[in-house]
Amino acid sequence: MLTSDGRLGVAIVGCGAVGSEVARTLRERQHTLQNRSGVRLELRAVVSRTFRTARAMGLEEELLFDRLEDALAERQIDCVVELIGGLDQAHAAIHEALSAGKHVVTANKALLATHGSELIAHARRNGVTIAFEASCAAGIPILRALYDGLAANEIEALYGIVNGTCNYILTKMVDHGERYIDALSAAQAERYAEADPTLDVDGTDSAHKIAIMATLAFGAHVDYRQLHVEGINRLSLDDVTYATRLGYIVKLLAVARRYNGGLAVFVRPAFISREHPLAWVSGPFNAVSIYGDATGHTMYYGRGAGGTPTASAVVADLVSIARGAYQPVFRAPCFWPQPESETSAAETTGANTTARNPQLIAVEELETRFYLRMSVDDTPGALARIADVLGKHDISIASVFQAEAPDERAPEPVHVVVTLHSTTEGRLRAAVKRIEALKSVRSPVSIIPIIDEHPERSFAGA
Repeated sequence: MLTSDGRLGVAIVGCGAVGSEVARTLRERQHTLQNRSGVRLELRAVVSRTFRTARAMGLEEELLFDRLEDALAERQIDCVVELIGGLDQAHAAIHEALSAGKHVVTANKALLATHGSELIAHARRNGVTIAFEASCAAGIPILRALYDGLAANEIEALYGIVNGTCNYILTKMVDHGERYIDALSAAQAERYAEADPTLDVDGTDSAHKIAIMATLAFGAHVDYRQLHVEGINRLSLDDVTYATRLGYIVKLLAVARRYNGGLAVFVRPAFISREHPLAWVSGPFNAVSIYGDATGHTMYYGRGAGGTPTASAVVADLVSIARGAYQPVFRAPCFWPQPESETSAAETTGANTTARNPQLIAVEELETRFYLRMSVDDTPGALARIADVLGKHDISIASVFQAEAPDERAPEPVHVVVTLHSTTEGRLRAAVKRIEALKSVRSPVSIIPIIDEHPERSFAGA
């Protein structure tokens, strides 16, 4: 809680790239922050396993602690900033801080997506808050837009490019024709990708973020473990090249939208038109399009990772807590509703929550357009047999492209590219299974959805 003299005592747990930038901001911009916000944020402790960075910054030894419990006992701490990442240690640190009646600020999307409901219920029981603006898009104030700036709206859809590593790799593949493995190596060389990039490139990181955003946007608990998630680690340069020929760009999209009375939430590579608002988002940048019933389309763009952008969001949360502006938001019933399995426990402790589990629509039930690529023997009737299978499954072809055989005298399988009119993925998967069983089809069929811009409501007089 903010003290009577307008000061908020802060402890930072973890002094890596982000933690050190938060510490630097609190020390070097204290007066600027106070003049702009009317509150004084004071760094009173840094908890870490190593203090090399902290000492290099010139932080006083009295601020450095090996254990959070010692910092809480010896310093006047009002808010704990968790920036160690991971699950177990971060969970323990946040739980300890909340139990001690301290507010928490975190950038830990994996922890929130996995244990967010439990920790938020614990915070409410202890009369404190957890703020996490930095968790989904670093310097882009996307969560603030959802719970504050767009509060008058019923959110209809979110479409996001929320992983800078993947977007950097895809930009290399699209603009320079690089294979996935070479583009990944370039991302690692530029420090846009970790030595082990699995959580980024397999879509898990994006799934964590869209689950958090969807929970806030729709007032319904979304569990990332129930989502359909595909990454870019199996994406072929052939498909990226054909996308360009057809007038599309490949992006890893995190999508959450209302659909037939439920929610469709997924992460997957998709073709989008070059005219789509997200098409020009390149390199390591992030962007999220939000469609509201009052505002229509709004778009938020910027740096979605990195020490300084993330620190910017962390400090903004500290200011909001210090002003007392965040606490009413956190207590709102639909801010982070508890899943039904946890509602009884929450209600018995007086937590102000709403139990609601959304109906998540399986991707097999979603209607969209699709791109198919297959390797087919260049023989008479091969295309007709493929078209026949699609027709028998009520799937309409929009266009067909067949690459020329390099040598007609010794024909080899050729790429056949097909775009389809809207159909359900379940119907398409059944058809593809039949197509792959044809003798003339030589490899698994590549399937990528084509996602159009979300329709806006009509705005008279706009």
